[in-house]
Amino acid sequence: MCPFCYIGKRHLEKALQDFDDKDEIEIIWKSFQLNPDLPEQANPDKNVYQHLAEAKGMSYEQSVEMHKNVAEMAKKAGLDYNFDDAVVANSFKSHRLLQLAKEKGLGDALEERLFSAYFIEGKDTSSNDVLIELGDDIGLTKEEVNEALTNDEYADKVKEDIHESRQIGVSGVPFFVFDRKYAVSGAQPPEAFTQVLEKSVSEWKESA
Repeated sequence: MCPFCYIGKRHLEKALQDFDDKDEIEIIWKSFQLNPDLPEQANPDKNVYQHLAEAKGMSYEQSVEMHKNVAEMAKKAGLDYNFDDAVVANSFKSHRLLQLAKEKGLGDALEERLFSAYFIEGKDTSSNDVLIELGDDIGLTKEEVNEALTNDEYADKVKEDIHESRQIGVSGVPFFVFDRKYAVSGAQPPEAFTQVLEKSVSEWKESA
C-alpha cells in the first residue's frame, strides 16, 4: 500500500532488463506493514487523502497535492495511479496470501497483481472475495487462498518477516536488500539499482 514500493519495483525491473547477469537474480518479497493498526475491514467513508491528512497532521488539500506529485512520479515509471478510488484497509490478509504464493513460486506475480489492484483498479485488498479473485488471476485456487487466510502458519510467516526487518533496521519501505550485504532504500532511479546489482553480483561470483 506504499506507492513508492510499486515505483521501486518498476525501477528494479528496469535495471534488471539491461543487467547481463539477470538470470542469476532471485527476487524474494518480504512482508512489512507501515500501518498495522488499520481496521481489518475497509472504511468506505475515508479515502486515501483523508487518511494521510489525519496520519500526518496536514490539511486535506496538502494531502491531495502530495498524492498528485506521487502520481506524476509513478507515471514516469509507466504506472497510472488512481488514488481517487484507492481503498484504505489493513494489508495483513494480503501478506498472508503472499506467503503462500511464495511457496508456489508466485510471489512476484501476486505482488504485481496486488499493486495493480490497489493503486490502479481501486479494489479492496482486505476483502476475502477480492483476494480469491486476485489469487485466481495468477493461478491459485479458491481453496489455496482460503488456506492462506485461515491457517495461522501464514500469519506467523508474516510476523517472522516483520521481525526480520526490524532486526536489520528497516523502518520504512521500499527497502531492497542485495545478498544480505547491501541495500537500496526508497524508490531510487534504475541506475542506483544497477550499481548495487553490479557490486553485489561481482562479489557473490568471487566468493562462490
